[in-house]
Amino acid sequence: MNKNKLISNENPEIPGNGHSTTEAWRIFGIMSEFVEATERLATIRPAVTMFGSARAKPGSPCYDLAENIARRLSDAGFSVISGGGPGVMEAANKGAYHGKSPSVGLNIQLPHEQAANPFQDISQTFRHFFARKYMFVRFASAYVVMPGGYGTLDELMEALTLIQTGKSRQIPLILVGTDFWKGLIDWFKERLIAEKMIDPSDLDLIQLIDEPDEIVAAIFRHYQTRSFSPLPSEKEMMLNL
Repeated sequence: MNKNKLISNENPEIPGNGHSTTEAWRIFGIMSEFVEATERLATIRPAVTMFGSARAKPGSPCYDLAENIARRLSDAGFSVISGGGPGVMEAANKGAYHGKSPSVGLNIQLPHEQAANPFQDISQTFRHFFARKYMFVRFASAYVVMPGGYGTLDELMEALTLIQTGKSRQIPLILVGTDFWKGLIDWFKERLIAEKMIDPSDLDLIQLIDEPDEIVAAIFRHYQTRSFSPLPSEKEMMLNL
């Protein structure tokens, strides 16, 4: 093959050109996920996104606490968004489902298929993790993070990064389970702050609260002097997430 030959869509002899075309068309599928989800979720504000372990069993302390928190948030007027699966996701949807405000599940297609829990007033399924994660951020007025594993940590760190870097508006980010999260917070202090990887003020982005009523109160305190809806400047900022 002539190495000087240009690679373009006008050169069908180039190996892999069909694959490139397939990849280009796939963009439209991704775009459709964003459009469909944005239209379906447009009316759910104000909303709180809840993260946590898919492995929490019904009747466990973590499951029951998540359900209790979600019910109180729902009765206080917040739609509750979860990942739509089992464990804490199910508990969050269940609590909201039996409350006064919508229960929203953002489900994900996985190789070992995640079954959607039955407690969803609005159920939206995604093929792409990044589109789903964008929706968690896009419509949330607060995050409530229960104990969880890699997925929960991924969602927590992404939320922290977006807020810290100014790519997302500052909203309450509440960790539930002081005993569970204390080691991570201590590590932030002893390593990240001590070694100047983050500023001491970055820890102020996180609150540790275990009581359901205090979680609801903390969210309302944050919005005492402003609307739950993003300001015009924040809307513009979040278009560039």
